Amino acid sequence: MSMMGELNFFLGLQIKQTSNGTMIHQQKYVKELIKRFGMELAKPIGTPISPSTGLVMDDGSPLIEEKSYRGMIGSLYT
Repeated sequence: MSMMGELNFFLGLQIKQTSNGTMIHQQKYVKELIKRFGMELAKPIGTPISPSTGLVMDDGSPLIEEKSYRGMIGSLYT
């Protein structure tokens, strides 16, 4: 490793080495996904849904395009 310099990327993962340890993340990939699916202005949230939230049949929200949704979820597995 010393001959090649500091390791920053490995198999699609970003690697940050500090004195406290090594952090592995995919921040760049997530940012690319957000841009690809046009979600730059989406409101960030810690958890997708609260466990105490009751589900209702229809709340009047616009329907989600199925093909786009499948693309987003499929991108999380690659």
